[in-house]
Amino acid sequence: MTETLTTAHPPLSKREKQAAVRKLVVKQLLLELALPLGGFYGLQAAGVGQWLALLLGSLLAAPWLVHGMVKRRRVEAMPLFTLCLMVVGALMTLVTGSPRVLLIRDSWLFGMVGLWALGTLPTRRPFVMVIARPAVIAKAGEAGWRAFEARWDTEPGMRRRVRVLSAVWAVGLTGDAAIRVVLALTLPVGSVPLVSTLQYVVLLTGLIAFHKRYIARHGLEV
Repeated sequence: MTETLTTAHPPLSKREKQAAVRKLVVKQLLLELALPLGGFYGLQAAGVGQWLALLLGSLLAAPWLVHGMVKRRRVEAMPLFTLCLMVVGALMTLVTGSPRVLLIRDSWLFGMVGLWALGTLPTRRPFVMVIARPAVIAKAGEAGWRAFEARWDTEPGMRRRVRVLSAVWAVGLTGDAAIRVVLALTLPVGSVPLVSTLQYVVLLTGLIAFHKRYIARHGLEV
């Protein structure tokens, strides 16, 4: 996401729009996936126990989420929701002291996101309208986002397609949570973060590919 602009956002070419979205996705993957995973294995290599390495590694994403909200001077629903789940999960693990509880915490975190996505379907801000905001602003600025958002009030077809796409994301994230539970309970603790992250990347790649084809086919691209 970008800060609110006080001047008109210059129009971008298709290549520039694609580059802006790629930069956003790469940044999120590095800070929200690679950093916690690298932190876990780095701490273990330094001799830190599995439980503490899992706890500290998972919390490495928290400063990035907080920084994003402070930088934009607004509280975004998705980062706040994720941050709250991370904090509650970490506290729960402190009470139980079990590394597998922390691994399962990652499962219910994604499960809660999936359930939240399902819960947004009948509202004015379905899940896709929340996650689309950073990409739309990266492509077209705040004015472009306001124009895209205004379509929700005037185009019934757009509302229906956004809800369908939100449902697909909800099912995908909920399914990911179920897979993570199985991995957390059956694999050796040390291998779960890597395997879990790899399967998530595969799932996310599939969801993004479907998302891109769907919005291109149904006129939802910016």
